[in-house]
Amino acid sequence: MAGEAGRDVEVTVVRRRDKFFDFGLSELWESRELLFFLTWRDIKVRYKQAVLGILWALISPFMTMVVFSLVFGRLAAISSEGYPYPVFLYAGLLPWQFFAAALNQSSQSVVMGRGILTKVYFPRLIFPIAAVGAHLVNFAIAFAILAGMMVFYHSPFGLHTLAVVPLTLLTVLAALGVGILISALNTAYRDFRHLLPFLVQLWMFLSPVIYPVSVVPERLQWILWLNPLTGIIDGYRYAVLGRALHWQSLGISVLSTCAVLSVGLVVFRRTERRFADIV
Repeated sequence: MAGEAGRDVEVTVVRRRDKFFDFGLSELWESRELLFFLTWRDIKVRYKQAVLGILWALISPFMTMVVFSLVFGRLAAISSEGYPYPVFLYAGLLPWQFFAAALNQSSQSVVMGRGILTKVYFPRLIFPIAAVGAHLVNFAIAFAILAGMMVFYHSPFGLHTLAVVPLTLLTVLAALGVGILISALNTAYRDFRHLLPFLVQLWMFLSPVIYPVSVVPERLQWILWLNPLTGIIDGYRYAVLGRALHWQSLGISVLSTCAVLSVGLVVFRRTERRFADIV
């Protein structure tokens, strides 16, 4: 605090963080109100002047499930390991759609926020975190469809169903890790804006969304295990269908998610000091 013309003026000193693993988490906590505001803003903007409003969060995943079920379940006759294909598919489609949508928006969040980024200081991590958090509302609404399908197809409810909670947290961390990394790279190299849609589309087919891992030859399954979404999707099918859980796959997903999140935070931290100059 410093006296100026008989008044106390609050002075904020911004210092460079030199510790390698100092991600400014204390600053994030202090700016939690701004984080809430930006998250709520993203939610309102998404449905502003939309005729059906928030119903799009139900219509979009439901229609995708119907089309995919007809094409891959009926026409292509892809195996669902004896489970009803619509619920088997939707158990994988739900986390994937959240991951893809959160990744797309969080990767553009810093560039889209350049209007306020260059005017005032606050933790830049707020941008990708708010973008991912906004899609949790869509996820919660779309989950209602999954719950209805579980009842319709007589999928067993039990303690295994509670696994959805930690799996959702793991999905959020996976989307946040990749989103933070891409948002930093996209700010410095705008080519990622054009490359990302292709990568996301390719990533879906490298994830067991429309097929089980068992249809892939055993010698090639290790490629899927390296994908953090593989263990997450497999875990959702365990929670929804009560099928056996592949603990090794889930463990790899946890480790790979932590690794991607750590790399994303380090890259973001090293890049954010130049955001105001290059955005």
